[in-house]
Amino acid sequence: MDPEPRPSPIALRVDGPIARVRLDRPDRLNAISAEMPGALRAAVEAADADPAVHVIIVEGAGRAFCAGYDLKEFAEQGTGAQAMPWDPTLDYRMMRRWTDDFMSLWRCHTPTIAKVHGYAVAGGSDIALCCDLVLMAEDARIGYPPARVWGCPTTAMWVYRIGAERAKRMLFTGDLIDGRAAADMGLVLEAVPADALDARVDALAERIAGVPKNQLMMHKLVVNQAVDQMGLPQAQTLATLFDGVTRHSPEGVWFREHAAAHGFAAAVAVRDGGGPIPPADEPA
Repeated sequence: MDPEPRPSPIALRVDGPIARVRLDRPDRLNAISAEMPGALRAAVEAADADPAVHVIIVEGAGRAFCAGYDLKEFAEQGTGAQAMPWDPTLDYRMMRRWTDDFMSLWRCHTPTIAKVHGYAVAGGSDIALCCDLVLMAEDARIGYPPARVWGCPTTAMWVYRIGAERAKRMLFTGDLIDGRAAADMGLVLEAVPADALDARVDALAERIAGVPKNQLMMHKLVVNQAVDQMGLPQAQTLATLFDGVTRHSPEGVWFREHAAAHGFAAAVAVRDGGGPIPPADEPA
């Protein structure tokens, strides 16, 4: 008997000129499952093709925007990792597809706004930073902790938002920062009190929605073309290849095996603890 299909991890609602794409796995803090990137792209493309839609809001159900890739699926169960010797081209095909799914938010012709509350970490930060505009709650947290081990942000959007030095500061540490700090460094457009986030995002979306769709499309194409000329496509190719390397390096293999043996929370505690990876008494 075929297993029951899992419910869609993405919900789409259209209210006149405003479409709302909701990451919809609240029981997992909207962690990214294998189905989510493709479902996200399908929702974005449906909204983008709707002649009535002038702006797309991307939000998370429940307590967070997105807690990154679901490590219970990817680390504990070994999804996304191959037995050695591994074939980097197979890994690249998978991750490039998901990167392009996230980048549908950037490449679509309709302006996109990420509404970040709770957490936008690891792959969740990729989704947020692929949007044209990002608004955060002041107490929300954003960052890429897998930069410490087992990940490289495949969208490469950090440097295009905050420049080389600040991007290095975030990726050399994997630290999380709150919405205030993210706005101060230019990573996101604005940070507002958590109880004002919905109203502020709606007000901005309504303001954008009053602009003709063709005007919005032309402005977005011009700005995106300028970013492409700075090397974004090439950076994403390298970052996507390197993401696969991080999961098959000695430290990456150790992280996956530790997560499989002890649970992802224990592996993350070591990753984020500030000590050597792997610990001196547990060689890779």
